[in-house]
Amino acid sequence: MSPHPYDVVDICAPVSGMVVEEGRGALPFHLIHGESLVAAAAWAAGEAGIDLIDQTVPWELVAERGEAVLLHDPLCPMTPPAFLARCADRAGVEDRIVVGVRPVTDTVKVVREQTLGETVDRDELLAICSPVVLPPSVVEDLFAAGGPLPSTDFLELVATLRERYGDERVEFVEAPPEARRVGSDEDIAVLAALTDPR
Repeated sequence: MSPHPYDVVDICAPVSGMVVEEGRGALPFHLIHGESLVAAAAWAAGEAGIDLIDQTVPWELVAERGEAVLLHDPLCPMTPPAFLARCADRAGVEDRIVVGVRPVTDTVKVVREQTLGETVDRDELLAICSPVVLPPSVVEDLFAAGGPLPSTDFLELVATLRERYGDERVEFVEAPPEARRVGSDEDIAVLAALTDPR
């Protein structure tokens, strides 16, 4: 399989970024490799060349920057900077919403009226992780519609963006294993072992 033409690039246009901690409880402040998850996520975004801005900045000012906006989930704290940079560049170059995803590896069953049903084909499922990158045209459109983001929950956000802009404007990009999302201290321990620099 040949590489995507934007797989090895530096960010060619300025990109704003936000580490979205809202609605995630206290978990973003738990530690991995001696740093909080939110600090690790911010470091990765900075290393990717993303200009981080606070989530409380009015959407009007965000839109005025005329840049793509990369949303990084602190519950995916070890997402590699190179992957963040590639996603940011693709969003700007292709004028599409770019979403990092991981394959689903758990067995998923259908439940009907408290009865366990058939197994869902995992090949048809994706797990949203990080980042979600909005190209400048979408940032401007969200501001025109009253901004800010329709949701800070990435699953809800992506569903809303797909509904509003259509599947052809949303590109799912497989993220590396280090980008996996954590939901508990046990998940953090697994991710820490996976990304141990020693």
